[in-house]
Amino acid sequence: MGLLESDLTIMEDSFIETAETLVRYENVTKRFGETEVLKGVDLEIKRGEKVALIGPSGSGKTTIIRMLMTLEKPTSGMIKMGDEPLWHKEIAGGKLVPADEKHLRKMRKDIGMVFQHFNLFPHMTILRNVTEAPIHVLGLSKEEAQKRAVDMLNKVGLGDKLDAYPSQLSGGQKQRVAIARAVVMHPKVMLFDEVTSALDPELVGEVLEVIKDLAKETDMAMILVTHEMDFARDVADRVVFLHDGLIEEQGTPKEIFENPKSERLQNFLSRFLKNG
Repeated sequence: MGLLESDLTIMEDSFIETAETLVRYENVTKRFGETEVLKGVDLEIKRGEKVALIGPSGSGKTTIIRMLMTLEKPTSGMIKMGDEPLWHKEIAGGKLVPADEKHLRKMRKDIGMVFQHFNLFPHMTILRNVTEAPIHVLGLSKEEAQKRAVDMLNKVGLGDKLDAYPSQLSGGQKQRVAIARAVVMHPKVMLFDEVTSALDPELVGEVLEVIKDLAKETDMAMILVTHEMDFARDVADRVVFLHDGLIEEQGTPKEIFENPKSERLQNFLSRFLKNG
């Protein structure tokens, strides 16, 4: 007797609940001058879990993932990858001291990020854009890096653009190259920072479909900052709603979108529905 879709969903939820914690934020704050952007965030991401961060502009969503990518340093609190501190390192006697660049570089190898803007190297072909980091950061041979890159570019629908340059591609194609470039590093967690916000509306769908496919086909954890609510509903195991630097509410997509508990989340979703 075959499994029903509801049975599979229960099994997937059970796996996420029992999976090892990959990323942990412990009472993390972040200030920019006098402005406190994060006010004590506690958040765990399980291995393989897909988590969407939603909320109004200025709520701290992007800051959360930029700190994990080591682009912004927490003002206080602790971020860990597995059991290892990200922004600190342990020295003799178990004392924690601020991490040096060597430690941060080691930790970054497990983290990939796709930004709003593509940041491709304009003077390099698409293939070389995707092979540079595997060769120079991971130490892969040119042949091995090219095989990995070609496989990934085929997966994102750009196998026919290997010798093209970024200037010859549409915005959606450039963003798909940026995704391939990050995923080809085989990170344990992928961060997506509103990756469709700089695209023309007609190009948004092609990029979201690529991310949906990756979410289904890979065991990478993903943290997705997005204003695309239908996308968050489709791709996420858990949705986290931030407001004014704090986690206001979190739950499954069904819980968040069909039964929001807090008035702030209800208002946020109603505004989205009015504007959508």
